[in-house]
Amino acid sequence: MAIRPGAAYLMAMADAPNAPNKKLRIAGAVVLFAALFAILIAAGWYAAHAWSSVSGPPMPTSGYVAMTLGVVFSLVVGCGLMALLFYSHRHGYDDQIRYDDPHRYDDLPQSKHDGRQ
Repeated sequence: MAIRPGAAYLMAMADAPNAPNKKLRIAGAVVLFAALFAILIAAGWYAAHAWSSVSGPPMPTSGYVAMTLGVVFSLVVGCGLMALLFYSHRHGYDDQIRYDDPHRYDDLPQSKHDGRQ
């Protein structure tokens, strides 16, 4: 059974003599998670505080409808573009062009606008 090159590289690096030990990796992951969670809590607190401290008249129903439509439209556009990205990748539209004879197109007449003389 063949191992993919990326997986083989990761396995080789994990077995390397200078690789960090497992306890250090776990400690680093815990510290990273704690820091990101603290930033999330701070951002949530700031957003809730800013939202509740805004004074003025309440938003009308048309404002909520417009905001909902904007969010839905943004999600539809984002999902549609991601679907097109995956579709083009699966059907080979993103592949590198390969010609049967790489010198076949060297003999074409050159245009004065293509930058080549």
